[in-house]
Amino acid sequence: MRDLLVACIVFGSLPFFLKRPFWGILMLAALGYMNPHRLCYGFMLSMPVVQIVAIFTLVGMLLSKEAKRMVWSREIVVLLCLIAWMGLTTTQAFYVDRAMDQYVKVLKIQILTFMTLLMLTSREKVHLFIWVIVLSLGFYGVKGGIFTILNGGAYRVQGPMGTFIGGNNEMALALVMTIPLMRYLHLQEKRKFIKIGLAAGMVLSTLAAVGTQSRGALVALLITGGIFWLKSRKKLASAIFIGLSIFVVALVMPESWYARMNTIQSYEVDQSAQGRINAWWTAANVARDRIFGGGFDMWGPMVFQRYAPDPTNVRDVHSIYFEMLGEQGFIGLAMFLTILSMTWLKCGAVIRAAGRNADLAWARDLAAMVQVSVIGYMSAGAFLGLAYFDYAYHLVAVAVVVHHLVHQAGSVTEPTAVTAQGTPSTVR
Repeated sequence: MRDLLVACIVFGSLPFFLKRPFWGILMLAALGYMNPHRLCYGFMLSMPVVQIVAIFTLVGMLLSKEAKRMVWSREIVVLLCLIAWMGLTTTQAFYVDRAMDQYVKVLKIQILTFMTLLMLTSREKVHLFIWVIVLSLGFYGVKGGIFTILNGGAYRVQGPMGTFIGGNNEMALALVMTIPLMRYLHLQEKRKFIKIGLAAGMVLSTLAAVGTQSRGALVALLITGGIFWLKSRKKLASAIFIGLSIFVVALVMPESWYARMNTIQSYEVDQSAQGRINAWWTAANVARDRIFGGGFDMWGPMVFQRYAPDPTNVRDVHSIYFEMLGEQGFIGLAMFLTILSMTWLKCGAVIRAAGRNADLAWARDLAAMVQVSVIGYMSAGAFLGLAYFDYAYHLVAVAVVVHHLVHQAGSVTEPTAVTAQGTPSTVR
């Protein structure tokens, strides 16, 4: 029954994507984040639904007259350079066949990112896109929060297997990134019932992130909680939300959770932590030895035998930074960090431009919460290998589009740089 329901929704929508490809973009986001087909037990479990929807959406983009616009910005140019660099490092990879398979997956993710960028042409479309992300991942946040309460935090919250968010750590990162976007929708919502639902969703998603029992999630929640409060327009309401979340966590989580979190302080005797540190040193050694890095999926015995401090402790890298450093070298890491930094600055430009303009309050709120999401990604990602997670690149696209929309409204004041001759020049 579940397979038939998902099949009817997905395949029944395909003809509409030919005329309204933006609906296809929303469906791709829902499939990419909620992964409803991975919750099935029959023929839909292995059905390539994302590829099918992507093809129909792409055909619709080529044939329909629906508005499309490519926003060229510094972030997008650097992203294209990073994609090209990844292709070059793949040819020099330790395991070329494995690296090529992974590069094809990354290319598919980036094609969908650029399709999304093309179709986000208005405030309304951006708002709908954020709603789809929040509903897709909020489903697991609400479900996981209730699960944690009913079981007293005794079991880990996890996502659907075979997806980016299948593990407990991956699910935690996705939820930490989504809570700020829930807050954006909460600030914009006028209907009281939905507003209450979003507030409950934030609390339950926080509890679900804690319920993953991911130590990285706890660190990320502590960091993003402070940034969340600083970036909130209504600081009293944000403080109440943070306080309520802490109270619920303290009320629900068992002693075993506290014991696990306390191991953060004794990482030197924790085997998992030591394995990660060993992989991090491996990544650094590879990057120092090879300008192109080791290529995608380089974490094998041969590489550890040559570059690891402990050659017998072969593990995945579990860090977006060291994953990018080891696989793409110092140049790839520099471009990756540049994209994230530019996204933060782009959002800052939107916040300054919007000021106290009531018509641009939505842009100010969204830019601020995207900044918090980026911090969530960067903090939780320090302990998790999701450098190619499409969520991060969607946030880049959202920031670029919002900045462009505010600029179109004639309200953006671009940051200026001083040339060597002392003449100010506009930077975009």
